[in-house]
Amino acid sequence: MKKNNLVFHTLLALVLTLTIISVSVVFTLAFRPLYYMDISALDISEQSGYSEAEIRENYDVLIDYNLSFGKDQLQFPTLAMSEPGRIHFEEVRDIFNIFKYMAIAGVILSIGGIVFCIRRKEYRYLKLTSILAVALPAVLGLLVALNWDWAFVTFHHIAFDNDYWIFDPFTDPVITILPDTFFMHCALMILGCVVLGSVVCGLVYRKCKRRKINV
Repeated sequence: MKKNNLVFHTLLALVLTLTIISVSVVFTLAFRPLYYMDISALDISEQSGYSEAEIRENYDVLIDYNLSFGKDQLQFPTLAMSEPGRIHFEEVRDIFNIFKYMAIAGVILSIGGIVFCIRRKEYRYLKLTSILAVALPAVLGLLVALNWDWAFVTFHHIAFDNDYWIFDPFTDPVITILPDTFFMHCALMILGCVVLGSVVCGLVYRKCKRRKINV
């Protein structure tokens, strides 16, 4: 493969990898059944003192808020919220917005690059994506497995320049329905989706390579 083609395939692989990660994050955010299952699995209703119906109602409002691109303010149906809590959720939505924009832009760029490569019958980018997309989950998965609490706290220190993420359950009772274990399940789901994307790219690469050889 020519050097310029290798550069193009590497760049496309990076774009496709970031797209897989971004889509995985947005998909996990929107996948409400994960939380609904955790309500009973983690005894959230008993731990928080709220009914399952009330928990779902407030969680759905939070997810709708994080999925939106608007400037509307978060308002829980039945839970109080402090000013630091409101600011924190605004910062969280800003982070999710970055992933949403990355997912949209990544899908568009990836489709263009893939169509270009299909016409040239070049598939090296799939192999590179498969490698890149599995490397990150391997590292992060190891950190989560070794010490979830450390990984959780470290992420917040990196993502936020304040301590508003440390909620007081008396002023921000929403924290009582969002246990750390649920966030660990989200992290594992994201990693699982990224690994699945890596596997798909690897399988498609092998299939395309065989077909090219047999032509």
